[in-house]
Parts: sequence; C-alpha cells; structure tokens
Amino acid sequence: MSVIVTDQGFGPETRIAAFLTLDELRQSETAGHALDLAPDADPEALAPFLDRLALIRIAFPAFSDGRGFSIASRLRLLGYRGRLRARGHVLADQYGHARRAGFDEVEIDAILAARQPEEQWLRRANWQDGDYRARLRQKPAAA
Repeated sequence: MSVIVTDQGFGPETRIAAFLTLDELRQSETAGHALDLAPDADPEALAPFLDRLALIRIAFPAFSDGRGFSIASRLRLLGYRGRLRARGHVLADQYGHARRAGFDEVEIDAILAARQPEEQWLRRANWQDGDYRARLRQKPAAA
C-alpha cells in the first residue's frame, strides 16, 4: 500500500487505472494519461506528448539517486503543467527539494511512512519559506 505525501500531509493513493510506458503513450492518441518514468529517461522525448499527460510518476530507486529531481525540473521548463509525482525512496528531508524541483506530491510505501511519520513531512511542507527566490522577492525593510 502506498501513501501520497502533499503539503497537507499523508493521503491515500489516488486510483489510477493504469500507468503507461513511453512506448504505450506513443501509440495512444487520447489525453488524460498517467505515465511511469524511469530515472534515466530523457525528458525531451516527452515534449510532443506533454499536453496529453495528466500525471507523470518518476521513479526514485534509491535515497541517493537525485536524477528524478533534474527530470522534474526539465519537464516544468518544457511546459508540463500536469501533476508530477516522485515515487519510491524519497526522504522527508528531501521533500522541500522535491517541491522546488517541480513535484506536486511524493508516493512512499507504508514502511517508510511508519519510519518517517506524517509530522516529519509536514515540518518540511513550508518548502517555499526556505527558497532563496522567495527571499529575493521580499521588499527590504524601511530604514
């Protein structure tokens, strides 16, 4: 059983009929698909299909594998506006970075959710506060 982590905390996995592979997506002409993406995928290969995708789930095979963060950032720069989900070995400490990279949510298994309970994730839900861009946008205090 998976747990979905958002800025509001833990929630149940949203039911998705099926996650397609890139090859299956290339053969489909309809919209609203969910896509499973490997951590070594080329985001540029998705450019022609981005408007047909409602959800892209990027695999994180290990806590130390940060390729998914780069893929998420690149997909956002390519114009993807749908949901981005990190799936797998993402730690609560990495949640802010995942959100800043462009992810909307993180999917973890029940074992990790028990080891890192919801309050640990919620402590990182203020990910925008630590973003240097937010600090740059603040007006300086009047002297």
